[in-house]
Amino acid sequence: MVSRRPSLWVLLLLVFGASAATQWWSSTSERRLGRHLAASAVAGDIRMLSSDVCVYCTTARRWMTQHGVAFSECFVERDPQCRVLYEATQARGTPTLIVRGQVQLGFDAARVLAALAPRGG
Repeated sequence: MVSRRPSLWVLLLLVFGASAATQWWSSTSERRLGRHLAASAVAGDIRMLSSDVCVYCTTARRWMTQHGVAFSECFVERDPQCRVLYEATQARGTPTLIVRGQVQLGFDAARVLAALAPRGG
């Protein structure tokens, strides 16, 4: 009778290897996106309208800070001008980002980068 143990170990090693490679690729892609976004954004390009209780705002803030992306932030509960701006955008949630005048609901780094891309003529 042929033992199945070696083939099980090979299968486990393949699964582990594929998982590690996928995680590496994802991490590398995120770092590259972060570098591009940080290089494209200057002070005043990105304004994030946040809420004190918004976990997505916290995640976006941490991501942009970790990657060195220039942005400003205000909180709709604390800042009356921020609240007025938030209402003017007719946003339905936070974070609401204003990227060079373009309103985006939620944080998606690739979408923010696309909004920062120069417009072709």
